[in-house]
Amino acid sequence: MAPVRTTVATPIGEAAFWTDAADEPRLRLVLGHGSGGGPKAADLEALSRALPADGVTVVRFEQPWRLAGKKVAPRPPVLDEAWLAALATLPRDVPLVLGGRSSGARVACRTAAALDAAAVVCLAFPLHLPGKPQASRVDELTGAAEKLPVLVVQGERDTFGGPGEFPDGPHRLVTVAAADHGMRVLKGHSQREALDLVVDSVRSFLAPLGE
Repeated sequence: MAPVRTTVATPIGEAAFWTDAADEPRLRLVLGHGSGGGPKAADLEALSRALPADGVTVVRFEQPWRLAGKKVAPRPPVLDEAWLAALATLPRDVPLVLGGRSSGARVACRTAAALDAAAVVCLAFPLHLPGKPQASRVDELTGAAEKLPVLVVQGERDTFGGPGEFPDGPHRLVTVAAADHGMRVLKGHSQREALDLVVDSVRSFLAPLGE
């Protein structure tokens, strides 16, 4: 089935939810998109197709700046404000898991405590800008991981921070072989297998939750 798209008002402007509902939900997973893409990113769509069968309602959040037709994302506090306002309208009938890809993963980490999340799922966490490892955002990740379960699924070739650049910590780290920041793999590798690994990793991570 196609996702149900609804709009929601925020102080920053109108945003949207894309919801793939489970028949008997045990969790609600809300996923934010990156600053270079939207809710139709391949890994976000793969999770939305697969997880409802496991009792996980998947809600993709589209930021107001994209709905407004802008090409550049606003600063982190603006992203957080829109996200917090929109997610406050969702029912809390089942545990809430936050997540997203790239900048959406950062938003999820920064707001997890405020939203009383059960866990966080980070796809392609942007540890730093390409070529600038000294400007690390690791504190956002570790700040969340110190309080609740955090999964990071990272492409082996991610120029925003490869798996080997992440510190040891309480978070769980999964490497997607030959994949870049967008989870696109090199020629000779299976794109389907890469996305299957993303889905299987998130499914395994969420399995103990909401029971």
